[in-house]
Amino acid sequence: MSDGVRLIVFGRQGAGKGTQCARLAEHYGVPHVSTGDMLRAAVRDGTEFGRKAKEYMDAGKLLPDDIMVGLVAERLAQHDARGGWLLDGYPRTAGQAEALAAVTGDAPFDLAVNLEVPEAVVIDRISSRRVCAKEGHIYSVHQPPAVPGVCDICGGEVVLREDDTEAAIRERLALYSEQTAPLIEWFETRGKLVTVDGDAPPDTVTKALVTAIDERIS
Repeated sequence: MSDGVRLIVFGRQGAGKGTQCARLAEHYGVPHVSTGDMLRAAVRDGTEFGRKAKEYMDAGKLLPDDIMVGLVAERLAQHDARGGWLLDGYPRTAGQAEALAAVTGDAPFDLAVNLEVPEAVVIDRISSRRVCAKEGHIYSVHQPPAVPGVCDICGGEVVLREDDTEAAIRERLALYSEQTAPLIEWFETRGKLVTVDGDAPPDTVTKALVTAIDERIS
């Protein structure tokens, strides 16, 4: 597979997207552009859109689409992304997809990858998750720390986060489904969507993703 791949990856929370994005970025030799990391870096570096974003964030307001697409455009214009990129966490709506298509212009995305995992599976995955309150190390009820409630790495308290309760998870998933259905249709009508079953061991999912991507854009 040649370099230059430009991918958008999305999926429900708990679908294993972070793991698979990191693996795909390494496999194709392109930067993994996470919108959360991108936003923090832009604010830290004081870029044009980073400064605008900080104003909204300091006021406790959601970022408007024009600032989000500006942040994305800034990041994708950086040197390390000139040979391709993997975008994670954006776009979230069909309108944002339209804006992204406009700003990428001469270097449009190649494919959108939907990592599909049944809702019941992701609810179990997330509700089983436990997090170190001190440094964020991840555990689960199935793979707990050696000493119950105490992080193996830093000794911090390992807890169930408030937003990882089943009720909170269902609310987030409902919002995701509402927003994403039109987005999936947007990619599909343009022949740019591939859906891969993410309910399998990570290595199996990675192999399926690479195969599906290479078949579509080789």
